[in-house]
Amino acid sequence: MMKTLVKKLNPFFLALIFSCNSSDDPGRTDPVDPPDPSGLSVVNAFPELRFSRPLDLQSPADGTDRIFVVEQRGVIQVFPNVANTPSSTVFLDIEDAVSDTADEQGLLGLAFHPDYATNGYFFVCYNPSERLSVISRFRVSDTDPDQADVSSETLILEIPQPFTNHNGGQLAFGPDGYLYIASGDGGSGGDPQGNAQNRGNLLGGILRIDVDRTENGNNYAIPADNPFVNDSGSRGELFAYGLRNPWRMSFDTQTGSLWSGDVGQDRLEEINIIEKGNNYGWNTMEGTECFLANSCDTNGLTLPVHEYNQDQGDVSVTGGYVYRGSLVPELQGRYIYGDFASGRIWALTTNTNPTNTLLEDTNLGIASFGTDSANELYICSFDGAIYKFEQN
Repeated sequence: MMKTLVKKLNPFFLALIFSCNSSDDPGRTDPVDPPDPSGLSVVNAFPELRFSRPLDLQSPADGTDRIFVVEQRGVIQVFPNVANTPSSTVFLDIEDAVSDTADEQGLLGLAFHPDYATNGYFFVCYNPSERLSVISRFRVSDTDPDQADVSSETLILEIPQPFTNHNGGQLAFGPDGYLYIASGDGGSGGDPQGNAQNRGNLLGGILRIDVDRTENGNNYAIPADNPFVNDSGSRGELFAYGLRNPWRMSFDTQTGSLWSGDVGQDRLEEINIIEKGNNYGWNTMEGTECFLANSCDTNGLTLPVHEYNQDQGDVSVTGGYVYRGSLVPELQGRYIYGDFASGRIWALTTNTNPTNTLLEDTNLGIASFGTDSANELYICSFDGAIYKFEQN
């Protein structure tokens, strides 16, 4: 049966789901003891502010300590990173160009160029129609740092969508300076077209492109070391594949590892560490279980570093971040993630044999996590507020 939002969530939350490194690695800072949930609270980080279905939060490395919040309808808000800030400013409004009539579509992702402080470039992923996702570049206004130049849009990449769900949409620049794009399997239920195992399209994987060069008539170039550039049957943009709906990915700012949640079908939600050229199994596998048959060949597949079942109402994973801030030291070095449907939030160690700790059991529709310029962690909730962890 198709795993849909309607089946799992009440109408108020129809929208978002839009349905390991070795412990010997340098820089590991996992605490020995698990965090104590009783010592933490989830609080409203900006109590004077409210947003319309916020599903991404980003901060550019430009020294201004501002926060940008993406609203699914096609608007990006900006405000100073001050708890009592009274209001936000519309940074970008492309609502008229964004199709969000389908629950899992809209303005889905934002990433600032690593050199944003000098070039003013930022990138968004959105749906201009129900059958298309696009990656576009915009530029900040020359006269106002809190305003984007709407007329500066440059189309970078188009991804056809056979159905209206499983669009992915997260954007992130890696330590290598390339733009990474999370792309879902194209939707419906069970990946009926086999997109995630078909390297000939851009669906069901993580893409990697060079937005600082152009080639072959495109406004981007394909990095020469992408894993499938020499495979005539594969799209060179693919970095990894075999994913269902990678909802929220992020780089560990200390180790460079790329972490992603991947929303399951009917049984398992998973956390993956994305590595070049790897096949993460969908739709042969759902997590560590066979999906297409009672028995399956896992040879050549990369299984999740962590998974959880849907028995307790946890049915829609929202990927998070490895915490590298300083205000909540007991979370240091742990991957913090949640579930959109249940509102639960966990901390996962990032060593070879990860352990998982429940931090909070909230009633929030956790659409996304994000970090500010100091790597402090925030939670975007579909009740319209932005939350953070605070020590009691």
